[in-house]
Amino acid sequence: MSSTIMDQLDTTTIVSLLSVLLLLNSAFVLSLRVLHPSTPSTLRVLFIWHAFDFLIHTLFEGSFLYNCFFASAPFDSGSMHPALITNFLNQPDRVFGSAYANNWASKLWMVYAKADWRWGQADLTVISLELLTVFGAGPLALWICYKISKRDPMAGFWMVVLATGELYGGFMTFCPEWLTGNQNLDASNFMFKWVYLVFFNMLWVFLPLYAMWYAFGDMYNAFMVRNGVVAARLEMHRLEVEKQKEQKSK
Repeated sequence: MSSTIMDQLDTTTIVSLLSVLLLLNSAFVLSLRVLHPSTPSTLRVLFIWHAFDFLIHTLFEGSFLYNCFFASAPFDSGSMHPALITNFLNQPDRVFGSAYANNWASKLWMVYAKADWRWGQADLTVISLELLTVFGAGPLALWICYKISKRDPMAGFWMVVLATGELYGGFMTFCPEWLTGNQNLDASNFMFKWVYLVFFNMLWVFLPLYAMWYAFGDMYNAFMVRNGVVAARLEMHRLEVEKQKEQKSK
């Protein structure tokens, strides 16, 4: 198994993985700078996650969209593949995506495309989801970081909104593959299956679920406090009414 992993660890792969760690470390450093020292560890973790989420969506996935819209090559009918889109942007004579670019982002995405071929091409489902992710989920993740830093109780609500979108997006990314026999996925070795396809994608399942769990607890406690206040007021009102009745009876 270890030899299989080493076979996949070329320079581009190592740089790509280190880039992910760099973004995670940047999110951690940002948390140290903007969060109050007394911030609970759960909120600190969620701040780091959402800052990391913003960086991944904006830098990495933004670069994927850039290559899909601005990198192309003439269409070769002899290179048909299930993920190959031949009329993207109404240009049937060209194909688009990272596979036809020559920049830092294209090299990164071609590493991941070894496990999921769609990310090297202009796959319509992936692009549609990424447009929402880059221009919607990314800014929302940053907004959540701001809300957490300001100790705004509305942060939990926005976490639920974002987490719902993340989970839905993950399902819509992989469901088409499950229904068509995983034609574009390669799980033939440990690196492709467990690192690229499972680990990196499951981050966007478990962390959103954790955010939803935290937000649920926050909202539940808020409702309990509100209900407690309302109950206390009703009890005070009842006692006041009884007191007035006693005074009248006298």
